[in-house]
Amino acid sequence: MAAAAENLPGAALERGWLWYNQAVYFFLTRNKVVKPMSAGIPETLPPSVLPGALSVPLVEAPPLDQPTIRPARRGLWRDLLEMVVLVVVIYTLVNLMTARAIVEGPSMQPNFYTDQLIIVNLFSYYFAPPHRGDVIVLHNPSDSCKDVIARNEGTAVLIPNNTTSSCDDLIKRVIGLPNETIQIKGGRVSINGVQIDEPYIAHFCEAGCDGIWHTSAEQYFVLGDNRSNSYDGHAFGPINRSLIVGRAWIRYWPPAVMGAIPQPSYGPLPTAQPQATAAPTALQP
Repeated sequence: MAAAAENLPGAALERGWLWYNQAVYFFLTRNKVVKPMSAGIPETLPPSVLPGALSVPLVEAPPLDQPTIRPARRGLWRDLLEMVVLVVVIYTLVNLMTARAIVEGPSMQPNFYTDQLIIVNLFSYYFAPPHRGDVIVLHNPSDSCKDVIARNEGTAVLIPNNTTSSCDDLIKRVIGLPNETIQIKGGRVSINGVQIDEPYIAHFCEAGCDGIWHTSAEQYFVLGDNRSNSYDGHAFGPINRSLIVGRAWIRYWPPAVMGAIPQPSYGPLPTAQPQATAAPTALQP
């Protein structure tokens, strides 16, 4: 009996300590302080917790709720309406930024032919000036076309075809930039005294094309690629920036030549001092 009396306090202490551990574990798992058994906690407390303690099974905490995403229920008519609105918005933006034109006449051969369709970028020169070599669409600078241009200003980007007035818009290539001296001699173009290379020309003009022109701060000099058969700067001299409609950007018909319209590179050229006048001066033969 004496021996039993001496072991009684030790057994009670072990049971109390075991209950304490279970209570602490239950509190921690319930309040998400520790991970539940599925994350790696053993199903029973090991006997080594206390010497002589019994293994007690633990209750696994319920899994935490996880957020999920599911597609919203949409009606067919709503989808169709959104598609129509998107098409209208895209169509409107495209028409505000571009125009479609058809090439007529031989003045840009061999690079452009009659009935080819092109897209004109109307926004190109809002952010940067025209570059040398750009193929542009411009209003006819003839004095007889000034009234036609004024009547269509604000209502039409491109001048409608009119066989009676002959004031259709033109497609040409930018050769001279502002404040430059352009000289044509023997059909070859020089800018500020330096002859430029023009690989896109099949045949240079041999007669009646020579001259010298000076551009002012807001003027450009344009020529057709078919130099012997083109109504261009040879005839009307430099043009004002306000006459340029936009840049010929993409050729989309016929399919064989579909694609972006390339821009040639001329390399660095010397700059000239601004000229006081922009009137053309013809060379003596």
